[in-house]
Amino acid sequence: MEAVKSYNVHLDSKKRITLRGAIYQYYNVKEYENGCIMLEPRELTVPETISVQTLEDMDNAIRNFKSGKVSDPIDLSDF
Repeated sequence: MEAVKSYNVHLDSKKRITLRGAIYQYYNVKEYENGCIMLEPRELTVPETISVQTLEDMDNAIRNFKSGKVSDPIDLSDF
């Protein structure tokens, strides 16, 4: 794969680097023992559906609530 951009960067006083003209706001960073650093763009998106595991957890929580398996009431009067 051929590089689209190539430039040198340096760490600032807080050990940060700046990416010029970055397309994405979030990146996943992988550092390797040989000194290579790989940045993979990440886009935060809203999931289209609720996962099966989440639905099962919700069903289990309602089942526990209906059977009386609940914690003690929490005092929220301070808020």
